[in-house]
Amino acid sequence: MKPSSYHNYDKSPSLPIAGYAAWEGYDAIAKTLLSDLAGKSSCVIVLDCYPEVDQAEVEAGLSSLGAVFYHTDACMMPKEDYKALIQPYVTDDRVFGVMNPLTLRDILQEDKAEAMRAAIRQERQKKNGIICVIGVGASLVTSGDILVYLDLARWEIQCRFQKGAPNWHTDNERAGKLIKFKQGYFVEWRMADRHKRTLLQSIDYLLDTNCPDHPKMVSGDGFRQGLMTFVSRPFRLVPYFAPEVWGGQWMKEVCDLDRRSPNYAWAFDGVPEENSIYMQFGDVRLEVPAIDAVFYAPRKLLGDRVYARFGDEYPIRFDFLDTMGGQNLSLQVHPTTDYIQKTFGMRYTQDESYYILDAQEGASVYLGLKEGIDPAEMLAALEAAQRGEGEFPTERYVNRIPAKPHDHFLIPAGTVHCSGAGTMVLEISATPYIFTFKLWDWARLGLDGLPRPVHLQHGKAVIQWDRTTDWVHRNLVNRFRVSAESADYWEEETGLHESEFIETRRCVIRSRAHFTANGSVQQANVVKGRGAVIESPTGAFAPYEVHYAETFIIPASVPTFTVTPLDGEVTILKAHIRE
Repeated sequence: MKPSSYHNYDKSPSLPIAGYAAWEGYDAIAKTLLSDLAGKSSCVIVLDCYPEVDQAEVEAGLSSLGAVFYHTDACMMPKEDYKALIQPYVTDDRVFGVMNPLTLRDILQEDKAEAMRAAIRQERQKKNGIICVIGVGASLVTSGDILVYLDLARWEIQCRFQKGAPNWHTDNERAGKLIKFKQGYFVEWRMADRHKRTLLQSIDYLLDTNCPDHPKMVSGDGFRQGLMTFVSRPFRLVPYFAPEVWGGQWMKEVCDLDRRSPNYAWAFDGVPEENSIYMQFGDVRLEVPAIDAVFYAPRKLLGDRVYARFGDEYPIRFDFLDTMGGQNLSLQVHPTTDYIQKTFGMRYTQDESYYILDAQEGASVYLGLKEGIDPAEMLAALEAAQRGEGEFPTERYVNRIPAKPHDHFLIPAGTVHCSGAGTMVLEISATPYIFTFKLWDWARLGLDGLPRPVHLQHGKAVIQWDRTTDWVHRNLVNRFRVSAESADYWEEETGLHESEFIETRRCVIRSRAHFTANGSVQQANVVKGRGAVIESPTGAFAPYEVHYAETFIIPASVPTFTVTPLDGEVTILKAHIRE
């Protein structure tokens, strides 16, 4: 059966959370808050926001509270001072910034905050109603009778950026999406996440603000129970899909996407820092950032060994790159660990691999350099191409290796590479995914009509010139080794390279197979077959069904589980952190 005929890819995976109610719509939310405050002559609701939450919408939506609103963004340093403070981290580069050590307290001006506290105390003394204190970091300004956290997913933020929304505390509505994303990624999301971590145990309510004018709310206890449910059983993230100039047509069919779109290039189906999770409370479905689960229960999700190494950062990333009917990706290289630490303030780099989920006849991957090339000559040719002096003769310098379904190409940092046209790649990598140094982009424009950024200065500093043809074929192409075999089950190691901290295994399952925890979170994808059912031998969680091309996560807290094919045979590629 062809993958496109399965028609079972789930774009909206959710888990039911029992025992808690949730509310949707501003009227129902306002009534719930009023019920909590019944009998109080004067009270304060603190509405602490993630950056880019539409605070004006929230204030209008909660107008039935009859509250006096205080906006704590007014307590932050002036926008020009903020711009100057974050400039060293935003930088003048079009794509790359530097990770910042700032907290929201560094932005908060204490004299302004104290003045607002005094005004709130004075207002409260009137004992004539409700006071709402709203803003990013609002709980740093004052405490209240109720603390509500207003959350927002990264993908929704990026969509709002594209529609003209500015970065928090910044007048940059007309800036391009790359500029806005860069400031979010390197600055405001880091500060906001540091603050959010401190609140997850104490919030009274979680407000999902992802759908404009249609919020959903659950109690803090219900939200925390939801997070614990996710880290105690198999689960999937909510995927999102995006076009790009090189994008293809495969995901339209397999993932049942909008056929009117010119293409889909990316699919993020396994990146907790970017993806969301859906919690189902009866008829109400809440969307919350998946990173909340990582922050709230990192040991249960990651395992003690992985947590000791990475803290509350999720280190594995799965995504799709679709060039079926599309174009080559940009020729690129990722920074070495030493370079990314010294230049960008990141602790580890983007080692990765390409697992070929599907491929057209004649498809290929560019990987490593030809034997005997002159580095200076290659760099001069790249620079000339960047100046518009003709195309870069890629195949004079870079290996082009045929690619067929279920090949696995390993790509340790510093290796020149890209996927060619006609491939459907499951990309498995460490999580600093923004750090891709483009060397050559085939002289094309991006979807915005502008030349796509090329990063030769960074790239030439990290290219590993000794990764040439013979070394590449011996170390990086289809390094398969059978590790277990029986009549019903077959497993092989598929990588990654010894310099990379992720280990991958391909498992062919003909009937029920048993797996045990190995001290690490495990992330997997159904790379062949209709799908499988994941079960707990002890009944610790309800049976969970996964389908072709879906990525799923097995928390380290799951001690053992079984996988049974939906029909016939299923192949799963899974990854974990090496010991």
